Amino acid sequence: MLLWQLFISFMKIGILSFGGGYAVISMIQYEVYRYSWLTPEEFQRIVSLSGMSPGSIATNTATLIGYNTAGLSGAIAATSGIILPSLIVVILIAAFFYKIHSNPWVKASFYGLRPIITALILYAAIHFGFSNPADSILHWTSIATLLISAAAFLLIVKYKVHPLMIIIGSACVGIILF
Repeated sequence: MLLWQLFISFMKIGILSFGGGYAVISMIQYEVYRYSWLTPEEFQRIVSLSGMSPGSIATNTATLIGYNTAGLSGAIAATSGIILPSLIVVILIAAFFYKIHSNPWVKASFYGLRPIITALILYAAIHFGFSNPADSILHWTSIATLLISAAAFLLIVKYKVHPLMIIIGSACVGIILF
C-alpha cells in the first residue's frame, strides 16, 4: 500500500509539475505532510541534499523521500512515479513537435504559465527559508537568512557570480553563523 501511495502521489506531482524542480517543491511538501512521511526538518534536509546532488531536484527529492519512507522499493516507486508522466509527455511531444512548435496558441499558453511558475518558486523559497516554527521574522536566524538570500541574489544578478560559488560561500557563512 505504501509503495502504491508513493507511486501515485509522485505521479500526480509529475503530471502537474510545470516550471522545473524548484516549482514542484511545494507540491511535494503537501504530499509529504499529507501522508506524514517526514517531519518538516527531515523534509528540509532532503530538499537541501537533493538540490546539492546532480540531476533534477524533483527527481532527487522523490527518490530520497521514497528511500527514507520505504527503502529501495520506495525509492524506485517514487522515482518511477515522478518521471513517468514526463517520459510519456516527452515522447508524445517529440512525435508532434514539428507540427505544433510554431502554433500561436501553444506559444501563448507557455507565456501564460510563466507567472504561475514564478509564484510557485517564490512560495517554495519563502516557505523553505522560514520553515522552522520557532523562528519568527525578527529572530536573528531569520534576519541572517534574509541577508544571505539578498546578498546571493545580488551577486548572481548584478555581478554574474557563478551559482556554485554562491553555494560554497553561503555554506561557509552558514557554518560561521549557525
